[in-house]
Amino acid sequence: MNRDFKLNEADLEETFARSSGPGGQHVNKVSTAVTLRHRPSGVSVTVQDSRSQATNRRIARKRLVAAIEQKRAKDRAAKRALREKERRRKSPRPAKLKKRILEAKRKRSELKRQRGKIEM
Repeated sequence: MNRDFKLNEADLEETFARSSGPGGQHVNKVSTAVTLRHRPSGVSVTVQDSRSQATNRRIARKRLVAAIEQKRAKDRAAKRALREKERRRKSPRPAKLKKRILEAKRKRSELKRQRGKIEM
């Protein structure tokens, strides 16, 4: 993955909430969980790993960049697969394969033709 992607702070929506889990009274009273949402891509990340809000913000930014890059890579792979599928669909069959398919069809039709009514 390339790490050339930079977050634009104007594109981020940051919200804070109370964490859950270990941390005692500090976690119960202070909003340390961080949710970051990247508006253009719609990718959202929630982090509540640490008791510190600042640490969670730093971790959230790293995870958001990774999630956006993963989404972009997935989109590129899907586009590539679609192009490849179109290319395979449009390419003509090899002559040998076409000949073999037609021969199989002829044999099948001959077999069916022999199933006709018996005349007495």
